[in-house]
Amino acid sequence: MFDEINTPVDQDGYRHRWIDGSPIDIPVGKAVCVGRNYADHAKELGNEVPDSPILFMKPATAMASLHEPIELPKGQGEVHHEVEMVVLIGKRIRRETDLETIRFSIAAYGVGLDLTLRDVQNTLKEKGQPWERAKAFDGAAPISGFVDARGISVRQNLDVTLELNDAVKQHGHTGQMLFPTFELLAQISQTFTLEPGDVVFTGTPAGVGPLNSGDRFTARLGNIIQVFGHIA
Repeated sequence: MFDEINTPVDQDGYRHRWIDGSPIDIPVGKAVCVGRNYADHAKELGNEVPDSPILFMKPATAMASLHEPIELPKGQGEVHHEVEMVVLIGKRIRRETDLETIRFSIAAYGVGLDLTLRDVQNTLKEKGQPWERAKAFDGAAPISGFVDARGISVRQNLDVTLELNDAVKQHGHTGQMLFPTFELLAQISQTFTLEPGDVVFTGTPAGVGPLNSGDRFTARLGNIIQVFGHIA
């Protein structure tokens, strides 16, 4: 189902993998992220609910394995968790509007954390500056292993959940997304070509908050992915 690809890119040990740990023969590309795709999350941060997707990017160097201990940046204020469904692109999507074509261009689904330096982000917002320092730092996009898209229907409202130290902190489902998966990819592709190996972070439900050294977490996507991890 994948386009023909050259040798996968390995960014300091990260590469896309299936949930069983075996490597996916696809390169590591960029991460396109979606802000405020859940209305409750927009409201909890005092932001307006958008009428079109808010998009930003993280480089390949931001990607890390969610199955490994997460290293938090030091001395930059609070680091917040934002759990999200992650889409792995398998075929090029460029200025596409046909949702069936988009559906068959998705290689796999995973779960990830959009790590955010919240204090840094708030300062950047106040100055009207871009968010990259708060969102795109090394290790800011830890991702689980992936599950083949052919066995999953995202129309069935997959739960997206994060438990922190045995307490549920975030819980929503994909049916709450303001911009559903296929429509979201169509809109993204009008501006950014999505290449095989790119990932899309589809937005986070309400309940974001700080992570601390020693915290334990469980990230879940429906009943198909469950990752137990910890903060170094």
